[in-house]
Amino acid sequence: MGGPELRFVGHSTVRVELAGRSLLTDPLLTSRVGPLRRVVPAPEPAVRAGVDLVLLSHLHADHLHLPSLRLLGSDVRLVAPRGAGRWLRRHGFAHVAELSPGESLTDGRLKVTAVAARHSGHRWGPRLTSGPDSPALGHLVEGDSWSVFLSGDTGLHDGMHLLGERGVDVAVLPVWGWGLNLGPGHLDPVAAAEAVARLRPRYAVPVHWGTLAPRGTTRLPSPLRTRMRRLLTEPPRTFAAEVAARGLDTTVVVAQPGDTVTLSPGVQS
Repeated sequence: MGGPELRFVGHSTVRVELAGRSLLTDPLLTSRVGPLRRVVPAPEPAVRAGVDLVLLSHLHADHLHLPSLRLLGSDVRLVAPRGAGRWLRRHGFAHVAELSPGESLTDGRLKVTAVAARHSGHRWGPRLTSGPDSPALGHLVEGDSWSVFLSGDTGLHDGMHLLGERGVDVAVLPVWGWGLNLGPGHLDPVAAAEAVARLRPRYAVPVHWGTLAPRGTTRLPSPLRTRMRRLLTEPPRTFAAEVAARGLDTTVVVAQPGDTVTLSPGVQS
């Protein structure tokens, strides 16, 4: 069987074709999310065509984005953290499967297993604390003798060692975010390289970079503009250099937002 086909749509959104199924992770398909603006073109409609499953890692608005989910249609099948289903159904999505860490579901030849993540899972509501709360997740997707780990937002955790012992072909890992700094529960390029050391995948694909910036930070003259522009391009290169410096037997594949990820031996950017 052929390997998975991946496309880095932008931020934490990845389209994965594996075992005859099409997955979309944390869909972010519009030009803005609140005060954040997309600095690359919005995805073309083909990105959302024929999606069988949507994997939602957690409830933050840049990962569970209701306007983007509505572009996929109310009948799309969502896989959400346990505790989020009732809230999603209230927003018009009828087909929601909920998973806790360690639980799995199958779709044809595809198996999706929820993996614990180290990240806040709370959805901020109008009064800051009125939204639902559910654990943040990653997902291990397996089919046709391939495994793809989609970490979602996370900090380092010991479960990465267990996944490494189990075996991972492709690890899709965040290497930055959307602002000038990272809060807790995120991976920067150095921490993401440590995640690779724990997971030991054949391929590592950096995501969660180069897509969003707070409004005005890339254009308005200010001392922060140069730093913001640098943070939109440098994290994946720094990540690849950190992995190489550790001598890890992992190929880092850097794709620009919107591009196909080429999983070929010896390909490294």
